[in-house]
Amino acid sequence: MTDLVIPRSFSLRKQNIARHFAKANDYDRHANIQQQVCQYLLASIAHTKQESVLEIGAGTGQMTRLIAAHLHSERWLINELCSEQKYTLQSILPTAEIIIGDAENMELSEEHSLIISANAVQWFDNPLNFIAQSANRLQAGGQLVFNTFTPNNFHQIKRLTGQGLHYPAVNEWQLALESAYFKDIVLSTQRFELSFSDPYAILRHMKLTGVSTNQTQIHSSGNQTFLWTKKRLKQFEQDYWTYFSEKNEAREPSVSLTYEVLIASAIKK
Repeated sequence: MTDLVIPRSFSLRKQNIARHFAKANDYDRHANIQQQVCQYLLASIAHTKQESVLEIGAGTGQMTRLIAAHLHSERWLINELCSEQKYTLQSILPTAEIIIGDAENMELSEEHSLIISANAVQWFDNPLNFIAQSANRLQAGGQLVFNTFTPNNFHQIKRLTGQGLHYPAVNEWQLALESAYFKDIVLSTQRFELSFSDPYAILRHMKLTGVSTNQTQIHSSGNQTFLWTKKRLKQFEQDYWTYFSEKNEAREPSVSLTYEVLIASAIKK
């Protein structure tokens, strides 16, 4: 296995994110919610024929596979933070230009007819600024389709650890889209409640899907790392059973984890 190469130009926070997702080798097998989100995004795309498609934060290619199968475009630009995914993404769309780098801080050309981003914007240092950036990159009449998560996402983890990404509220996204002169704005939320056998299974799930409290799930205002200790893990387990226990379909004791997804679609005026 080759050593992980992360550009020094990345902020410390983005280096942590790239490093952790590079280790999420079983992501596609466990990221079922993310895959469902990709289907919602695909259904939001207005036209199957495009002039130029830009995908932001392609990851392992879950969304890339769908748009490759269902859209026709004269030009494809696929952006991803982790260089380890370049070969996979190129194999999905051989004619695409694969651009590795931090989408918040790089040129990704202009005049696209569609910009799409699945399960990525929440990792931005300034998620709301993604709207203005996208407006600058879209042609008039071009469509922006993306998802992020609401402040209710992983609320159990936030309550018990005090850790979590900052998710802007739905009305903040509405205002950002209006301020960037988008029209036909459609915002919807989808809530998923996952059941696990115990709190440790939740932590394993988060690690396997690239979300780890002790690595990257930190506030964008700082770079401090949350570290687990035996005492902290024990208290986490006890508190999770106390506040978030339930019965699964087999009427067995279980614990829940909440995903709450925001799906967004808008047209540039």
